Amino acid sequence: MSGKRALIIRHVPFEGPGAIGEWLTAQGYQLDTAHLYRDDHLPDPAQLDWLVVMGGPRGVNDRDTVPFMHREIDFLKAALAQDYPIVGICLGAQLLAHCLGAPVRYQGYGEIGWFPVSPSSDHPLAQLFDDRPPVLHWHGDTFALPDGATALLASAGCANQGFIWQDRVLALQCHPEATPASLNKLCDAEGSDLQPGKWVQDVDTIRAGEPRCEAINRRLFAMLDWLQAASSH
Repeated sequence: MSGKRALIIRHVPFEGPGAIGEWLTAQGYQLDTAHLYRDDHLPDPAQLDWLVVMGGPRGVNDRDTVPFMHREIDFLKAALAQDYPIVGICLGAQLLAHCLGAPVRYQGYGEIGWFPVSPSSDHPLAQLFDDRPPVLHWHGDTFALPDGATALLASAGCANQGFIWQDRVLALQCHPEATPASLNKLCDAEGSDLQPGKWVQDVDTIRAGEPRCEAINRRLFAMLDWLQAASSH
């Protein structure tokens, strides 16, 4: 797989690809990163072999006040017309839903912390979570299911935690890519603003979830394996 190129889109310095980057590197991909908060260039989407769109504190509905977001949305729509795998995490998932014509809205409260997710369909990617493991969440917005997409996961606090579209676009509201390092970066950047509530844990509780990362990463790797195999057919 030498020479294949994966692009990571980052919206803030403290949300990187985490375990997704580890998987892509192990698969032999060259990793390029577009730091949009630094106004980095976005390449020709036709020249990619894999695309990962990460999270961030701003939302799709902030696009008129986020300098790069309209440019990013145009890029994502062009990427969706290609035939390679695309993964969106949190804001990345919301952006993909928006580009596929589904509404994105504030759900009325934050869901931040370690909460279980469960399958919302019989899709094989959903069934990887049939034992309802706790996964990291850090969001307030939610997306509707795009036309033609299959729902994957739900939590008690958020009905749409993920979808698969055309067997090559995977959108996840939760953060199965979290590693101990990425978890602590997120807590350092945003943890002091947390106001604990029904679906918001305190930062010490969130940090204490570090040991869960490895097992959730393994489920993510199984999802990425499936995505790669399905998109190569």
